[in-house]
Amino acid sequence: MYRDHPSMKPSTLARCRFLLILPVAGLLALSPALRGDVAHVLPPGELPKDARLEAPKDLDGYFPFTPSPNPAAWAVRAERLRRQLQVTLGLWPMPTRTPLHAVVHGKVDRETYTVERVYFESMPGFFVTGSLYRPKGSKGKLPAVLSPHGHWENGRFYDNAKGIAAELASGGEKFGDSGRSPLQARCVQLARMGCVVFHYDMIGYADSLQIPSSLSHGFSKQRPEMNSPESWGLFSPQAEEHFQSVMGLQTWNSIRALDFLCSLPDVDSARIGVTGASGGGTQTFILGALDPRPAVAFPAVMVSTAMQGGCTCENASGLRIDTGNVEIAALFAPKPLGMTGANDWTREMATKGFPELRQHYSMLGVPENVAFQGLNQFGHNYNYPSRAVMYGWMNRHLHLGLAEPVVETDYRRLTPEEMTVWDEKHPKPAGGPEFERKLVRWWHEDLQKQLRPARSSAEEYRRVFGGGVDVVLGRGMPPAAELSYQQVTKEDRGAYWVIGGMLRQASRQEENPVLAFHPKEWKGRVVLWIHPDGKAGLLAPGGEPAPGVKQLLDAGVSVMGIDLVHQGEFLKPGETFTRTPRVKNPREAAAYTFGYTPAVFAQRVHDILKLVSFVKHHERTPRVVDLVGFRGAGHWVAAARAQAGDAVDSTVIDTAGFRFGSVTEIHSPDFLPGGAQYDDLPGMLGLAAPGGLYLVGETAEGIARVQAAYNREHALAKLAIGNSPESGPALAWLLSRP
Repeated sequence: MYRDHPSMKPSTLARCRFLLILPVAGLLALSPALRGDVAHVLPPGELPKDARLEAPKDLDGYFPFTPSPNPAAWAVRAERLRRQLQVTLGLWPMPTRTPLHAVVHGKVDRETYTVERVYFESMPGFFVTGSLYRPKGSKGKLPAVLSPHGHWENGRFYDNAKGIAAELASGGEKFGDSGRSPLQARCVQLARMGCVVFHYDMIGYADSLQIPSSLSHGFSKQRPEMNSPESWGLFSPQAEEHFQSVMGLQTWNSIRALDFLCSLPDVDSARIGVTGASGGGTQTFILGALDPRPAVAFPAVMVSTAMQGGCTCENASGLRIDTGNVEIAALFAPKPLGMTGANDWTREMATKGFPELRQHYSMLGVPENVAFQGLNQFGHNYNYPSRAVMYGWMNRHLHLGLAEPVVETDYRRLTPEEMTVWDEKHPKPAGGPEFERKLVRWWHEDLQKQLRPARSSAEEYRRVFGGGVDVVLGRGMPPAAELSYQQVTKEDRGAYWVIGGMLRQASRQEENPVLAFHPKEWKGRVVLWIHPDGKAGLLAPGGEPAPGVKQLLDAGVSVMGIDLVHQGEFLKPGETFTRTPRVKNPREAAAYTFGYTPAVFAQRVHDILKLVSFVKHHERTPRVVDLVGFRGAGHWVAAARAQAGDAVDSTVIDTAGFRFGSVTEIHSPDFLPGGAQYDDLPGMLGLAAPGGLYLVGETAEGIARVQAAYNREHALAKLAIGNSPESGPALAWLLSRP
């Protein structure tokens, strides 16, 4: 099994067919085992060559898109990616679509269009606010455009009085007064083109102040008073453990804004467009990826392989791990997707990102349905020339039938007083910390209601809980072909061998030191023993096998241990690991780190899954592969078991009552975004069914959850509940398993 040279023949293995004897004497001469240091594989002072020891990736990284080779491959990738978005935004399953209770009032009448004030509830007591533009004199069902704004000052109320002269001089705007509000300008022009337009506020802007901008967009420091396992606020470890974020709320607001727009009697729900710039561009392509109703999208100055979104409202933990904005935008295909760029992070989009999107659309048979116009002579904008590109795109793909080019004309701006939705008859709703707690509590409790039906059948449990946990952990078992092993040490101890080596996954630039105890009278069984001290935990103080390991060796069972990332040989002498790495951004929003880089907890689970895959799929396939994790390692093993499927036969887990929801520090090694979302650790344990499971250290409630999962699989006989944290009874149970 521990093989370095594929040319080796079975005869070389003699009685230990599972064991490969490395025929390179030079390696043995350097062997730490020969120095009496059997727990070490690497030379003194050397750390694994592992990319995870480098600085974590952040929003300013490089995010290329590799198109799928064919529609079938894309369908598989698109399902996984779309589910990743839903899970990490707290929308798997989707929240309850509660009544909107929409209020439309305060009509302003212009010559060719009207503007009305709108507010409705996306969640009970949480209001979406905006302006509704309608063309005058039109009959029948009309196309509609949803218009999210970006980070322009005051959002919907934006007035660029100070900068309009420069815009006119550069050609960015054409009209001196109306050009002061490029946000209103596009809504007015689209209404004049015959569209109903809903221009709605981002959370924290204009009339949407229940969660203030200082929090939703300016959060910088953790708030101890909002950090409690029972009652928490946004950005807290508890909110992150439940995938609750401002970006998730904003995305839900966008979905409910579509609900509102489609509910209007004069709107043709088959002809819906979405367009926004900057942060509004983010909302545009995220909505297009998740909601099937938009027929055309135009995210301006946002989609690129470079910076992915700088605001807390554009980031969510887990969202862009192994993906980026270009691929997320590709989820809109084959529907029409238009984009513009500027002299900002989109400046290279014409050569980095757009060619791949064009290849993607061509693969799907509609190359004409994607377009990009670089306007690098301008800074970050949604100005007159950029809007002109969008008008043509909407005209063609919403089938408006207008002659082109569509030319924007002057209009009379609305003042904030004419747009605000709140007045004496329509009082502003309450906000603040208590409202925030109440809102996230409703979101959490509603999700629990949505999860109940998934507990009714094994199939639904695996689809919903398993699909969610799959995203929470980020990876399943890697293909065995991606893994390689290099033996470094080997020591003959009479009845067994002690073998050390490096397990590598080159595609990820990851490697782990591993250690194996292999009996010469091997009976075809391998136990993967995960320990809080890494592979050194398999040894007694004198270098002999620890008592539990010896118990297994005496029974003819091979035992393997591994240094998970930031364990064992990943650490320098005397070093401890108590806080996980973070990006340079000083703001204490977890998503800035964990939106792009997996949490250390997840990375350690990935390491276990690599070991499982390597052992299970070795050419000398063992008859049985078991997984063991006692106190301090049980939560890693529970998570890995949830992803291992039938690659693991039986599992021994001591959870010590661990719960992700009780982690109160975002840089704790046990912090896992989304970890509490799907019944916390018991939800992961339930995914071990129907495999054999010996469970220790769980609460009565946790045991009941796991028993229910095994009962759904008609496998209660394979579940054993232990009473002692000692390894003896658990290993006796394991050895009694076939």
